[in-house]
Amino acid sequence: MINQNLTRLRSLRLGGMADALNLQSEQPGTYEGLSFEERLALLIDQEDADRNNKRLARLLKAARFKLAATLEDIDYEQPRGITRSQMASLIPGEWLSKNQNLLITGPCGTGKSWLSCAFGHSACLRGYSVRYYRTSRLLEAMTIAHGDGSYSKLLQQLAKVNLLILDDWGLEPLTQSQRNDLLEIMDDRHNQSSTIVTSQLPVSKWHDSIGDATLADAILDRLIHNAHRLELKGKSMRKNQAKTGGS
Repeated sequence: MINQNLTRLRSLRLGGMADALNLQSEQPGTYEGLSFEERLALLIDQEDADRNNKRLARLLKAARFKLAATLEDIDYEQPRGITRSQMASLIPGEWLSKNQNLLITGPCGTGKSWLSCAFGHSACLRGYSVRYYRTSRLLEAMTIAHGDGSYSKLLQQLAKVNLLILDDWGLEPLTQSQRNDLLEIMDDRHNQSSTIVTSQLPVSKWHDSIGDATLADAILDRLIHNAHRLELKGKSMRKNQAKTGGS
């Protein structure tokens, strides 16, 4: 009977319950003092945990983070302008539930990409879908999509992502087509989902970097007005680590 039940549970894609039932059958002395309801609750708990773990694994894989980073590992000792009180308002993730944005600026090597991936990882833990892009590679993908007929499909995919991370914003001049693409992306996501943008340029220079005043107004209006900001300071952490032999 146990083997039949295990087979049926797995055929119903209840692998967590099957594993828990198998454990109970292999260790009867551990569970013999529990009631039927208590043993059933253990099976349900295991199935729930199993599904949550699988969902998290899928979300992390789909996000394609550049770096493995978590908010718990933030180094507040580094002199780069991050305070615990400032982060305390962002770490709970209320800005995600409100479809607000996060802008992270600062010199090269101050940890912008790392922080963006850490916030992305935290969003995955909360069940949000996340996608990381270097801005230049996303714009390249948009250009290719124009040519192969997949543009509308890519726009739809980007619109559905709960948290879109655009790393290294403003490093290269934009073409007219790329400006239009950014407006389409931001318009679809405005008040519907959240976006993290990292840039070496201060936000005050983003308008000029876009290159077209009318499109810059439209893009930044959708991106900035409901955004939180982290302005990092200091010297490159990578250079400091290299001097001290760190990784």
